[in-house]
Amino acid sequence: MFFTKKMIDYERKLDYLNKNRIIYRRDPISDKPTEVYDWGLYFENGTNECYTLFSSKSKITTYKSLKWHLYVLWYLNPKLTPEDFSKLASYICDIKNGFITFHILNKLLDNIVYEVMMMDLDEPPNNMNRKVIFRDYCGLTSKEKLQIVGMLIGRNKISETEIYDAMTYLHDEKIKITAMKIANYLGCSERTVYRNMSVSLKKEKELLNKQL
Repeated sequence: MFFTKKMIDYERKLDYLNKNRIIYRRDPISDKPTEVYDWGLYFENGTNECYTLFSSKSKITTYKSLKWHLYVLWYLNPKLTPEDFSKLASYICDIKNGFITFHILNKLLDNIVYEVMMMDLDEPPNNMNRKVIFRDYCGLTSKEKLQIVGMLIGRNKISETEIYDAMTYLHDEKIKITAMKIANYLGCSERTVYRNMSVSLKKEKELLNKQL
């Protein structure tokens, strides 16, 4: 008889980052919001300056995503020494700390860390364009947030960022992600979701559903 070994879903441990004052979230610093609300900010033309690592329950599932997360951490924490950054990367890549879903060899991690540290910090890491940014502890449910997003951005103007946010909200609620459910939460048509869903988002949808 054969048994399938199921990967343990470890809870994310942010204590190390908080204790060492690691910055992993940052609001826009130069882009000005079009509107300011009690729950957050709205940017009519969007902003690429908002970084919100580890704000949802979804985890790092690919080497590309891992490298981007480490790059953002290196960029947001310019006072980190190479030694401290290496320790941080090792902590993030310990599967028992709940940030990542796969094991990575030390040699490969060392190469990724080196490549990240060689990147130009004068240029910010590539980032999603966001129009709606919710404040931490704003008190809104996932459904209420998505309804606000759908209302502000318009039925036919769904961006990849809004689709991704909808996917992570569904995932956090342990709901299987489908185009229909994304459309229902964003208040748009299923066709609009398909039209604005890139290949990378489709792959991410599959990876998130596998984590359920």
